[in-house]
Amino acid sequence: MQRAWVRPGGNLTGVSSLNAEVGPKRLELLHELLPAATDFALLVNPTNPVNAEATFADLHTAAIALELNLHVLNASKEEDFETAFEAMAQLHVGGLVIANETFFANRGEQLGALAARHAMPGVRQSRAFAAAGGLMSYGGSVMESHHQAGVYVGRVLKGEKPADLPIQQVTKVEFVFNLRAARVLGINPSLSFIARANEVIE
Repeated sequence: MQRAWVRPGGNLTGVSSLNAEVGPKRLELLHELLPAATDFALLVNPTNPVNAEATFADLHTAAIALELNLHVLNASKEEDFETAFEAMAQLHVGGLVIANETFFANRGEQLGALAARHAMPGVRQSRAFAAAGGLMSYGGSVMESHHQAGVYVGRVLKGEKPADLPIQQVTKVEFVFNLRAARVLGINPSLSFIARANEVIE
């Protein structure tokens, strides 16, 4: 399912996912799995300050509502990842939320492997993170985004003007849970929690 937004004008159109909007839900899922934890980390890219600040604002609001402490850690290059995970251990955080960020998007497998190696329960928007050993992923459907983008490409090639096509927002969210990682971390999710996942990795 997708939602039509306003027409952007000019020669632009496109498809937007819900990855930014569901950021607080990622924190809520971690808290649900780890109710005894009071401190969580948020990994952002400081070289993209607009995204980093917006992500923090959304999750900070959620953290206050859940009575949690949120620690912001920065990574703008791959060498920063190890430092960030070491800082998480020193801060004794219970889990990690990775921001929806272009730099992180292409490093889902690397981040998933690091989360597994450091025994850090984490959540990101892409399935690659969970498939590589991360605890779970929760984000807008990549398949649905690609499908809708393909539909728009076809319409433009047939002569429609991009400016006449409203921006579409994909509203389908995919939840992937790595049960194998959960067992290694000593996390025992309820059957109802597992049942909410679109895919369970065993």
